[in-house]
Parts: sequence; C-alpha cells; structure tokens
Amino acid sequence: MNDKAKETRKQNRLEKLGNNHPVCVICGEDSWQCLEQHHIAGKDYSNDLCNICRNCHRKLSDDQNDHPKQISQPPTSLETIGHMLIGLADFFALLVERLREYGLQLIQAAKDSAGKA
Repeated sequence: MNDKAKETRKQNRLEKLGNNHPVCVICGEDSWQCLEQHHIAGKDYSNDLCNICRNCHRKLSDDQNDHPKQISQPPTSLETIGHMLIGLADFFALLVERLREYGLQLIQAAKDSAGKA
C-alpha cells in the first residue's frame, strides 16, 4: 500500500472540500473518501456549495432532475433565486427525514434505559 499516495489523495480532497474535518451536513458521514460538494441551486444557477456524502448527494441531485428547466441563458436573478429556494427545500426535506430518524432513535434509547432501571 502506498501511504504517500493515499495521503496526497486525502489532502487534495480536503483542499477541494475546503475543510480539514469535513462532514456531511445531512447524515454526519465524516470519511473524506465519501464526501463531495453539492451545488444547492444546481450548477447552472449558483456556485453555492455544501459538503455532503455521496449517498445524500445522489438523492439531492436526483431531486434536481425534477426542477423546472432553465428559462434563459444566463438565468435571470429571479430564476436563480427560485432554483436556490427549491434546492434548499430539497435539502431541508432530506434533513427533516434524518432528524426524525435520530429523534426516534433517542426516544427508543430512553425507553430501553428506563426499562433497565
């Protein structure tokens, strides 16, 4: 195994992600090999990015396929803002699912620990 090559890949990825300790802002994945940057509004509308894991990225990118098609080239400010809001809505919907899951896990843990007392 080439440790130097792996370290170089890691440093290049961390530089691209813009953080020495990146984490998926949706699910908490923190392996640098699994993280990517997502264009919240879509590449054609904004360069605003967030670090997310490949699984969450695939879900959000798939949702973007259902967004309205581009009206003008370049897009107007109103169109760009509209796509940003839709992208944020997709992002928050995925985050809500994760928060609900974590909440239920915590409640189950509380039940389990109450049963042991």
